[in-house]
Amino acid sequence: MQFGIFSVGDLTPDPTTGRTPSEAERIKAMVTIAQKAEEVGLDVFATGEHHNPPFVPSSPTTMLGYVAARTERLILSTATTLITTNDPVKIAEDYAMLQHLSDGRTDLVLGRGNTGPVYPWFGKDIRDGIALAVENYALLHRLWREDVVDWQGKHRTPLQSFTSTPRPLDGVPPFVWHGSIRSPEIAEQAAYYGDGFFANNIFWPKEHYQRLIGLYRRRFEHYGHGSADQAIVGLGGQAFLRKNSQDAIREFRPYFDNAPVYGHGPSLEDFMAETPLIVGSPQQVIDRTLRFREDFGDYQRQLFLVDHAGLPLKTVLEQLDLLGGEVVPVLREEFAKGRPAHVPDAPTHASLVAARAGDVPSTQEATR
Repeated sequence: MQFGIFSVGDLTPDPTTGRTPSEAERIKAMVTIAQKAEEVGLDVFATGEHHNPPFVPSSPTTMLGYVAARTERLILSTATTLITTNDPVKIAEDYAMLQHLSDGRTDLVLGRGNTGPVYPWFGKDIRDGIALAVENYALLHRLWREDVVDWQGKHRTPLQSFTSTPRPLDGVPPFVWHGSIRSPEIAEQAAYYGDGFFANNIFWPKEHYQRLIGLYRRRFEHYGHGSADQAIVGLGGQAFLRKNSQDAIREFRPYFDNAPVYGHGPSLEDFMAETPLIVGSPQQVIDRTLRFREDFGDYQRQLFLVDHAGLPLKTVLEQLDLLGGEVVPVLREEFAKGRPAHVPDAPTHASLVAARAGDVPSTQEATR
């Protein structure tokens, strides 16, 4: 099982000091956070993609390419790559380039984003959101698997004898997760292709995600990629840790109360009760995260959001020390217990290359 962190890259004032970092500070802080994630033994760093204030990561592949040069083992991913407003040709080329630069340490989460105005900024209509996601991915899927593509669709100009360059590393495309918080059509899309499904698992009660993940698992089996419990599921989550829960709640409360994404709404205690937010000791984070398997079945990737809401870099790095030192080693051991042998691990470039060569079981072959 893979463990890591994902960042939305928000530029939020620290409510305890009133200071807002510069864009340069926030961008470089994200790089530092990624390097720290590798240092403490995490597996994945993922960045969001946003094109509006107060967010800074408008160019994920630029950042991840920079991080690739400064890490050796870390899998570099996205929390969302906008399949709706990015040209699938550019996605194919950019992420294949990143795949080469990182020696295969690349995958991505495709999604529609959470900002409606982004559609007209890139010449699209938000009413076409689902149709764009379906059509653009159909093209992207072919661009990575066919050397020469002839294509015609509704939402972009046709392609004639087009070859996307560079070609995927070792002839194996980056693994794709489809991310959604509300759209069953996206869960269906992930299942149809045998790709992964990523639920950000932040703002909603567990029942909401159980419906989406359950649909994805059933349809994954329907399309012949394996049994429902072999579907490739990733979960987000958010945590704030201190050695004891009282200190964690006291320190995090002003950040929660003033955060643009959930401030001035439910109390911290109510939000923790109704959503997967975990504020507490390392043991509390372990216990709550282990319950995710009870809620969603065995899954392959767990990412935590730890650097949002104006938290200073020093505090985020302390969070990573606790995650890497006290939480993740226990989670790795506990999640491995009782995990059925037929449930696959999260795909990596190495496992997908092996699948292509026929050296692994058929379920992983189906996730190519």
